[in-house]
Amino acid sequence: MTDDSDSKRDISSSDLQHAREVFLKDGIVAFPTETSYGLAVDPFSQHALEGLFALKKRPIEKPVLVVINQMDQLDRLTKKVPEIFTPLIQRYWPGPLTLIFPALAGLPPLLTGETGTVGVRLTSHPAAAQFVDVVQSPVTATSANLSGATPCQSAEEVDSLFSTGVDFTLDGGTTKGGPSSTILACFNDVIWLVRDGAIPFHEVQEILAAEAE
Repeated sequence: MTDDSDSKRDISSSDLQHAREVFLKDGIVAFPTETSYGLAVDPFSQHALEGLFALKKRPIEKPVLVVINQMDQLDRLTKKVPEIFTPLIQRYWPGPLTLIFPALAGLPPLLTGETGTVGVRLTSHPAAAQFVDVVQSPVTATSANLSGATPCQSAEEVDSLFSTGVDFTLDGGTTKGGPSSTILACFNDVIWLVRDGAIPFHEVQEILAAEAE
């Protein structure tokens, strides 16, 4: 890993504007997240999603996670926030916690994997938040990797792995690595662990138990 100054490299307004132009033309933008680099496309564009899946060689039945930078963007993805999610949102958002919501009708099948649900997190990474802000839209945040491989942690790794296919990389320095976001779902008012990650599940259970007292 590089030094701390590199890991917190600022992104210029001109780079953000260029990333926005790429995004709005259904291109693929690599950007830093809390743990690794992600690949962003317009989650509402089937064409953009098709390009993303082809690039990653990702099975079409696997849904894609989305990041937002403000709560009202949830309205574009879901019409219901399960009540049991509320204390977790208050405690962990923004941060590496992905919650699976009932998906709004009409979202692209590649985004949801035809599950009727969509995974969302409120990002805590400054560069990711800036990018979402400049495009004024939720963005996909699937890892910058070939499906199943180790995610890239720097712009240099992204550019080496994807010499073609990624249209622009927002270089925010080296990410810290470590576990990906924890993914939780709610079935019949019970929280289920979908993927273990940065937030320990036992801690989630303790928060919910305290809330129920």
